[in-house]
Amino acid sequence: MIRVLIADDHPVVRQGLRTFLDLQDDITVVGEAGDGAQAVELVGKLAPDVLLLDLKMPVLDGLGALERLAGSATRVVVLTSVSDRSDVGPAMRAGASGFLYKDVDPNALVQAVRAVHGGQVLLAPEAAEAMLSAPDGPPPVPLTDREREVLALIAAGRSNREIARSLAVAEKTVKTHVSNVLMKLGVQDRTQAALYAVRHGLG
Repeated sequence: MIRVLIADDHPVVRQGLRTFLDLQDDITVVGEAGDGAQAVELVGKLAPDVLLLDLKMPVLDGLGALERLAGSATRVVVLTSVSDRSDVGPAMRAGASGFLYKDVDPNALVQAVRAVHGGQVLLAPEAAEAMLSAPDGPPPVPLTDREREVLALIAAGRSNREIARSLAVAEKTVKTHVSNVLMKLGVQDRTQAALYAVRHGLG
C-alpha cells in the first residue's frame, strides 16, 4: 500500500485529491496539511511514502518544505498551478521526485504517484520543457556511449539487474558504470542522475 500525504492550502483541492486517491486499491491517504510547516511536521510523524506538495502555501512555501525534507525517505511530487514555470528547476534541485500541474488528468496523477514511489523521476511535459530550456544548467558532461545508455536506463527507473539484462552485461559491470556516471555528473544518487538526464535530454 502506498501511503500518501497531501499538502495544499485549499481544502477543496485536498478533499478532491483524497476522494480520488482513496478509490485506488493500492493507495491510501494518511493525512492532509494546509501549509508547508504542517507538511514537514506530518512527514516526520506519519512517514508517508509520497507527499503531494503545492508550492504556493502560507507559513512555509513548498520550496521551503522541500529544503527541510532533504534526506527524508518520503518521495515528493510537486502538484502546483501552471502559473510559474520557473519553479520547476528550483523544486527539482531541492529534492522533488516529480513535478505536475493541477490540470493533470486524475489517472495520470495516480500513475505518477506509483511511478515516483517505484523510484522514478517524473515531470509533466511542460515542466520537462521548462527544465530543458533553463539557461542555468551546466553543459552536458562527456560520457561514453555505454554510460549514456546506462544513464538513459536509470532515467527510465530501471534497476541494475534490469539494466544488465537490457545491455546483456554482468550486473557488476552495470554497478561500475553507474558509479562512473554518478561521479562524472557530480551527483549523489540515481534520482539526481535521472534528473540530469531529463534536464539534458539524455533520458
